[in-house]
Amino acid sequence: MSVVTHELSRYLALAGLRGIGLRRKLALLEAMPLDLIWQQAAQARVPGLSTYQCQQLLTPSENITSALAWYAEADDHHILTLADPRYPLALRAIEDPPLVLFVQGNLDSLNQPSIAMVGSRNAPPPSLDLAQEWAAQLAQMGLGVISGLAIGIDGASHRGALEHGQTVAVLGCGLRHCYPKRHDQLAAQIRKQGALVSEFWPQQTVRAQHFPQRNRIVSGLSYGVLVVAAAKRSGSLITARLAAEQGREVFAVPGSVRDPHAAGCHYLVQQGAKLVTSPVDLVEELCPQWQAEPPSVQPEVTSKLPHPGLLDSVGYETTPVDLVVQRSQLPVAEVLERLIELELDGWVQAVPGGYMRLRGR
Repeated sequence: MSVVTHELSRYLALAGLRGIGLRRKLALLEAMPLDLIWQQAAQARVPGLSTYQCQQLLTPSENITSALAWYAEADDHHILTLADPRYPLALRAIEDPPLVLFVQGNLDSLNQPSIAMVGSRNAPPPSLDLAQEWAAQLAQMGLGVISGLAIGIDGASHRGALEHGQTVAVLGCGLRHCYPKRHDQLAAQIRKQGALVSEFWPQQTVRAQHFPQRNRIVSGLSYGVLVVAAAKRSGSLITARLAAEQGREVFAVPGSVRDPHAAGCHYLVQQGAKLVTSPVDLVEELCPQWQAEPPSVQPEVTSKLPHPGLLDSVGYETTPVDLVVQRSQLPVAEVLERLIELELDGWVQAVPGGYMRLRGR
């Protein structure tokens, strides 16, 4: 049964107070205890607040009533305030942590050592496969995966983590909504096997300006941010910048210099991000921060390459069949037959203009 306390109601009132930004609210909390703020508000004497704003603090709003109704609906609905001992420690440490967090799911997943995985919404199939594969491996090592529930790399990362462990999705809308709508089922799965998180009131719909705010929570909950695939102008680079400002490690997966979805990753490496080619690289880099025994790293399974000469002739970007023939120096009929075999086994994929390699073992 959800318990509503004076402290919770007051945090909600302060979070919803208009005309004053988050940093000023945090500064106010640092300057005086919550109870004293309310005593001063009753006399309209809170530093930096108008008489009208003091009255707002003392008068429950429709947003608060609605949020508390949402809170009471289910046992896995939670509202965490900055004063709550269950509030995620990593997020509390950033400069601008949310005053309140709305959570659906398992609270333990918020304090699990985690890595954020982000990237392009329209990433190519090889990048999506890599994101899902790496997320699954990280989860198998006992790590959490944080992402933003968007289509593309976010969704692939959540799905991979769900194969072996927990994942946390940070939404750019209230938890009564799911954005994008196509991820309804994925969100339901995450709620059972991890947590959905938002700083927005449960009934609040998605807005473009919400996503940069959401991104600081994605990075803030993690020990490091991995950018899997991103264009030069990408929201993922905003997350990477926020991560660096928060003192988190930033990692990037390299790609083809001809692939526009790799341009953002290459830019991050030029700016000092760590280039990674395996989940093990992430674990080895971040383990000292966890002050614990390193997660068990499973050795990579090596397998014999099918048709290695032909496979080496197919690039990670679209490769025309005539170029595969030229590189492999095999007859056209044999190339076509072997490409079909490789596609059936999941090594390559037919795309407009030719074939693309999916796995690089």
